[in-house]
Amino acid sequence: MAYQLLIFEDNARLRQSLELLLNDEQNFHVAGAFPDCDKADKQVVKLEADLVIMDIDMPGIGGVEGVKRIKNVSPEVKIVMHTMFDDDNRIFDSICAGADGYLLKNTSPLQLISALQDVMSGGAPMSPFVAQKVFQHFRKVNAVNEDFNLTAREKEMLELLVKGNSYKMIADKSEITIDTVKKHLQNIYHKLHVSCGTEAVAKALQHKIIKLD
Repeated sequence: MAYQLLIFEDNARLRQSLELLLNDEQNFHVAGAFPDCDKADKQVVKLEADLVIMDIDMPGIGGVEGVKRIKNVSPEVKIVMHTMFDDDNRIFDSICAGADGYLLKNTSPLQLISALQDVMSGGAPMSPFVAQKVFQHFRKVNAVNEDFNLTAREKEMLELLVKGNSYKMIADKSEITIDTVKKHLQNIYHKLHVSCGTEAVAKALQHKIIKLD
């Protein structure tokens, strides 16, 4: 069954392109596409959305505030930021607001579809450039080095997740099945006391659980 998807994007041409690309009725059904997110919280509830693609720089309240409002009423809805902007403040404001992924608009159509599928499976997709920004930020943060009793294999899985790899990419690189990846990540989430990939990535970086090359 296709996921109910909402698009918030003020560029009409891009909004229409995303709708045409993603409304395949197999993976996603675009239930609505809007030029602003001023009523995003109500629209998410009314249209029973599972997933949101959110631009940041829009008229009205803007994408970051839109994320906060959606998460307040529907915390289970997945939100992927899709933006031209790659500066640190916008990235971290979005993540802190509750965004589940952060992709730049130069992400290829196939990569976008893969990332959206990944986030619905619990992943935390980030464009490589965005992931690098996150790494640079947390290199400067002083934090207690804890490992939360993760096994070496679990640390390997977590490091791949932090580096922006999808479940399929983690499975390929580790030569295991996607189901095994999911089981490892479920164990990791339990040990870190988190509920999703985004929270796991944030905690891994804050507590320096993994080494950043």
